[in-house]
Amino acid sequence: MDQITKILDRLLALHPKEIDLSLGRMHRLLEALGSPEKRLPPVIHIAGTNGKGSVTATMRAILEASGKCCHVYTSPHLVSFNERIRLGSNGRFVTDPELYDALHRCEEANAGSEITFFEITTAAALLLFAEHAADVLLLEVGLGGRLDATNVIDDPLVSVITPVSMDHEKFLGEDLSVIAAEKAGIIKPGVPVVCAAQDDDALPVIERVAARNRSPFQLFGQDFVAQTDQGRMAYQDENGLIDLPLPQLGGMHQVANAGLAIAALDAAGLLPEEEEIASGLKNVNWPGRLQPITHGPLLSLCPEGSEVWLDGGHNPGAGVSIATFLGEQEERSPRPLYVIAGMLTTKDPIGFFRPFEGLVRHVGTVPISSTTTARTPDDLADLARCAGLEATPFQSLDAALADVAACAEKDGEPPRILICGSLYLAGEALARNGTPPT
Repeated sequence: MDQITKILDRLLALHPKEIDLSLGRMHRLLEALGSPEKRLPPVIHIAGTNGKGSVTATMRAILEASGKCCHVYTSPHLVSFNERIRLGSNGRFVTDPELYDALHRCEEANAGSEITFFEITTAAALLLFAEHAADVLLLEVGLGGRLDATNVIDDPLVSVITPVSMDHEKFLGEDLSVIAAEKAGIIKPGVPVVCAAQDDDALPVIERVAARNRSPFQLFGQDFVAQTDQGRMAYQDENGLIDLPLPQLGGMHQVANAGLAIAALDAAGLLPEEEEIASGLKNVNWPGRLQPITHGPLLSLCPEGSEVWLDGGHNPGAGVSIATFLGEQEERSPRPLYVIAGMLTTKDPIGFFRPFEGLVRHVGTVPISSTTTARTPDDLADLARCAGLEATPFQSLDAALADVAACAEKDGEPPRILICGSLYLAGEALARNGTPPT
């Protein structure tokens, strides 16, 4: 066991609960560390349910295309914890020695006090961001917003809110308006807010919080818009129209995410020239989100000519986006679609699977070994059937792929395969394939 794994295991044991939303412990530790949250580069703070990572990745790609140096904080990771912290130039992951040093200092400053894993690792990230130079910090919320460990900053350049939908109800509330209020908790007095299109139950809540804080408010579809136009992306706001390439990330929902990223950079005063925006969109990379698997051991388990996609989306909103994308693929190039899914007990599988009805030939459900909160394949298969899909449980990803191969041999045509339902499963698949994020 390496040093990073050992210290992360110790930090996991500092609180009996994995999630306990509060800011008191965070403020205590940061004060003991010399208040690194007050010495950060200019911050763009991102909250929401779906699309946070994609919007953050798009902003990073555009900023780096313009020569800016970015720190980035995202969660969870897919394969290595280091993925959560990008430091400075070229978006490099934090190195093991840098990470160990920051975690060790946080562990010593915490002195054994009760604190959650996400809180103390976020403190380590803030320590690293404060001690390394950068032009901007893209800071993604972990869970919720109001009481999230990242919400210790006082004056970001802009607060970004991506689409809000039902997720983490146990911690954020059973009602969409309540969840929206938690997400809107990142809004700070006078700081601009850039908001994605929202459900009718969520939007008024976010608007009220912005109004109370006298924060300038920009809404997708009202103050700015991004849409496809003859194989290109058209972005328009009060300043006019920009003709851009489609974002590198798959799915039409990524056009809306790209529009939100552009509007956020504009509100932050960081939007570069059109050619640099275009370059960023062409090069944006966010693994585990409609990621094509084009080589590696997983592909070798599939029939020749198979099309394989990987996505970590895990809630009903993500289900709609993924199913829409696959429906568009089916229209362009029909072939049988097989889904291989693993999900956590905290998610809503029926809501996730329902948009796939009529689109999927069969669902294979698999375990997830990297977490203790995964549904069993049998349980998940039952829930997929409740959503109107045919489903069979398997004891491994390899076994599920072997079954797809057998079915495809009978079909006589190469399949389209989607591995989905959890970022943990996406991470396991990338590790199994030998293609972790770099």
